[in-house]
Amino acid sequence: MKKQFDLSGIDEVAKVIVQTARNKVLCFYGDMGTGKTTLIKSLLKELGAQDTGNSPTFGLVNEYHDANENLLAFHFDFYRIKDESEALDMGWEDYLSSGAWVFVEWPEKIASLLPEETSEVHLHFIDENTRSVEFNAY
Repeated sequence: MKKQFDLSGIDEVAKVIVQTARNKVLCFYGDMGTGKTTLIKSLLKELGAQDTGNSPTFGLVNEYHDANENLLAFHFDFYRIKDESEALDMGWEDYLSSGAWVFVEWPEKIASLLPEETSEVHLHFIDENTRSVEFNAY
């Protein structure tokens, strides 16, 4: 899927991604300010998360649950890590095997640790209100 969208239509983009994703590990690529966290918030809303979501920049990972307190998703932001060993030390492999959705910002920081079948979401800045998204299931 390749689509240009107005930020007011981001919920529709999230809906399409949830419906067409072939796996639950989504890697988000894009420059600072392209809307990675905003799109992840929309994905969490689409999935029925209790919390609206926020960037885990300083804590590296946030955990989300549905209305019944079932584990729903993990949201990682690896912008601040120095090397891949930090992700391993925090239990990266356990998160992947949890069965929950895994949303990863700055996946290029842990490239060799990503599963082969990872869905990629590439966001591009067009203007203040417009972005483009490319979603590749594998």
